[in-house]
Amino acid sequence: MKRGKTLILVDAIINLLLGIILLSYSDWVVQIFGLPLTKDTFYPNILDGVLFGIGLALIIEFRRKNSFIGLGLGGAVSINLIGGIVLLFYLLSDKLVVPAHGRLILWILEIILIGISAFELFTFLKHK
Repeated sequence: MKRGKTLILVDAIINLLLGIILLSYSDWVVQIFGLPLTKDTFYPNILDGVLFGIGLALIIEFRRKNSFIGLGLGGAVSINLIGGIVLLFYLLSDKLVVPAHGRLILWILEIILIGISAFELFTFLKHK
């Protein structure tokens, strides 16, 4: 069991670090890591939100006292909420250049992500 806990912690650290690196997606990150160059940072930053959320979910799992049961509700909240926050920053900034229908779809996705996160968090706190 201890080896499994160590692996989860290592995985969490890797995901958190990758999330931080992708958050700063810039020319130097592209050069150092040999990533494909893109003018739009939307997808690397959304991936950052997901990786960072997974990292937080793994930290939650690492801190569990019981046997492994998967990431569970806390992990789902972490992933959805962090991904939703990153998307929200894009929607509120002038960096995102998409047609009106694309912006509408992203706002609907944002509402769903934040809504499901709030519902999951409420459910978790209610049953705690």
